[in-house]
Amino acid sequence: MEQLLRNILDNDFFVYTAMAIVPLLWILPYALGVIWLERKVSAHMQDRLGPMRTGGWHGWAQTIADMMKLLQKEDIVPAAADKKLHTLAPYLMFIGAYAVYATIPFSSDYIGSDLNIGLFYIVAVSSITAVAILMSGWSSNNKWSLLGAMRSVAQIVSYEIPTILALLAVVMIAGTLNLQEINKMQTGWFWNWFVFQKFPFIFIAFIIYFVASLAETNRTPFDIPEAESEIVAGYITEYSGMKFAMFMLSEFVNMFAVSAIAATVFLGGWNSPFGEFMSGPVWGVFWFLSKGMFFVFIQMWLRWTLPRLRVDQLMYVSWKVLTPWAFACIVCVGLWMML
Repeated sequence: MEQLLRNILDNDFFVYTAMAIVPLLWILPYALGVIWLERKVSAHMQDRLGPMRTGGWHGWAQTIADMMKLLQKEDIVPAAADKKLHTLAPYLMFIGAYAVYATIPFSSDYIGSDLNIGLFYIVAVSSITAVAILMSGWSSNNKWSLLGAMRSVAQIVSYEIPTILALLAVVMIAGTLNLQEINKMQTGWFWNWFVFQKFPFIFIAFIIYFVASLAETNRTPFDIPEAESEIVAGYITEYSGMKFAMFMLSEFVNMFAVSAIAATVFLGGWNSPFGEFMSGPVWGVFWFLSKGMFFVFIQMWLRWTLPRLRVDQLMYVSWKVLTPWAFACIVCVGLWMML
């Protein structure tokens, strides 16, 4: 038995498979916890209590009850829908969201794939979600679904520009696309983090990135692809059961992914804010998840604080506010490096 286990561990296939599964072990409990947290955050912001009675402390089992309900729901496919694409879309959506985690460094000792072009890979593979959204809207053969999908794709494509430009400002300083190397450059006290190092240029880039990431994940005030008051539920109108759950899971996965990238690129990633104090691989995981969850909370906070933008306002913010400021950041960082 011991020799068998040693052979398995020596096999690269099993090692890579285990590395690929580790983020999933975080995502599943995280998604359940975040659904509960969003209910409680929204309730307290509106001076309500939220779920309190369904099991345990502050209704923590309500989310489990909802999950069991979704598992038992009938999978309904519209008669006029393109059944193959309709079925494939939620899986492709989750694949695009989960693939991002391959190069996100959870600690100094764990990263799925330590690519030299890790940041470029994330920008590229995250575009799969746009394909999945358009596929779901078109294949549903529903006007609301198609309109929501077209809105979402236009929004994602527009806000990818300021997102990439904001990240590029950091890449110019770091001189690498490797996220683990970017983390190592921010070792030490919190004033060594990029967001504080090149103030105010990188701080502005960080704000641009965070605002654009809200649009990338279809969060308020950029949630017009799923605007319930206008187009029912947008591109997920015709989905039920676990297919609907996969779209929701992908949204929460994307929320943490963009938060994790912000924490890694701008705020030191797994580095402790107190230098050598409370540092190391285990503490690194703690600091990384804490920073990521903090930004997830900010996304929830904004959802229950800000009104939804109109389509014209959404495009104005991208092309006439964020993109020019992102270009200005790049020019300023370039001049700073030259001088």
